[in-house]
Amino acid sequence: MKTTRLGSTGLEVSRLCLGCMTYGEPGRGMHEWSLAEEQSRPFIKQALELGINFFDTANVYSDGSSEEILGRALRDFAKRHEVVIATKVFSPMRPGPNGMGLSRKAIMHEIDQSLRRLGTDYVDLYQIHRWDPNTPIEETMEALHDVVKAGKALYIGASSMHAWQFAKAQHVAERHGWTRFVSMQNYLNLLYREEEREMIPLCLDQGVGLIPWSPMARGRLTRPANEETERTRTDKFGATLYDLEGADRGVIEAVAGVAAARGVPRAQVALAWVLQKPGVTAPIIGASKPGHLEDAVAALDLALTADEIARLEAPYVPHAVIGHS
Repeated sequence: MKTTRLGSTGLEVSRLCLGCMTYGEPGRGMHEWSLAEEQSRPFIKQALELGINFFDTANVYSDGSSEEILGRALRDFAKRHEVVIATKVFSPMRPGPNGMGLSRKAIMHEIDQSLRRLGTDYVDLYQIHRWDPNTPIEETMEALHDVVKAGKALYIGASSMHAWQFAKAQHVAERHGWTRFVSMQNYLNLLYREEEREMIPLCLDQGVGLIPWSPMARGRLTRPANEETERTRTDKFGATLYDLEGADRGVIEAVAGVAAARGVPRAQVALAWVLQKPGVTAPIIGASKPGHLEDAVAALDLALTADEIARLEAPYVPHAVIGHS
C-alpha cells in the first residue's frame, strides 16, 4: 500500500481511506442500506490486510453505530497507534436544543460521545461535517482548538462548504493562534468537478490535504446509468446528486469506454482519475461487496494517459453547487 502525508502535516496515511458510512446497524439512523456488524467486520479486516490504515466515519452514521462497529473491529484487528481514525461532528444526534451543530456545547459533548463509541482516548482527525450558519465561526474554531489541546483529537479537518467559508475559518484560527484545519473532505468525482474552480486551488495554495468523498459517485460510475441497486433505490440524498438523463450519462459512457479499452473494471478508471488530481491525499472509498477493495487498490497502479483523461473529462458540463448541506 502506498502512503503519503496528509496535506502539509507529518501524519502518514494510506493513499486510500476506507469510508465507514456503509457499516452500521440497519434501522438505526438514515441509511437503510447499511451493513450490520457481522457483515461489516470482514471489510474492515480486509482493508487492514491490504495496508489501509486510514478510516473515516461520523457520529451521525447509523445513529452512532458506525463508530461502534469501527471501534470494536480496530481493537480486534489492529493496534491503535498503527491506524488513523477520522470522525465528524455537526449533524443531528438527538431532538431538541443543542442536539446538532457546531456550538461549543455541541462539540464538547459530541467529541466525548464519539470517543466512547469508538473506544479510544483520541481521534486522529476530527472534522466538521458541514458549515454551521447559526454559530459564529470564532466559537467553533476555539472549541475545536480546545479539543486538540485536551488531547482528544490530534488534527482537525472540514468537509463540504464554500471556499470563502473555509478561508474564513482558517483566517480566524490563524488570527487567534488556534489550530487550523489540515484537511478538506470535499465532493469530487467525474460527475461533479465544481470543486476544481475554487476549493481545490485554495487547498493547494494552503497545503491542505484533500480526502474526497464519493470518488465513484456512489457507484454510479461503476455501472450502466440505468442499473439500480438497493442503495440507489433508498438513498434519498444520493438521488439529489446526479442527472443521469443529461450530461452525466455521457461521462458514465466515457468511463465505460476507457475501462473496456484498458480491460479493467470501471471502478478502477473512475478512482484512478481522482487519484491523479493534484492535492488529493486519499479518496474515501466504500466497500460493501467482494472485490470492491481489490479494485480500489488496483487503481493505485492505473496510470491514465493524457488522452484518456481528456476523453473522461470531455462530456462534463458545469453543475449547480451541491453537497454543502
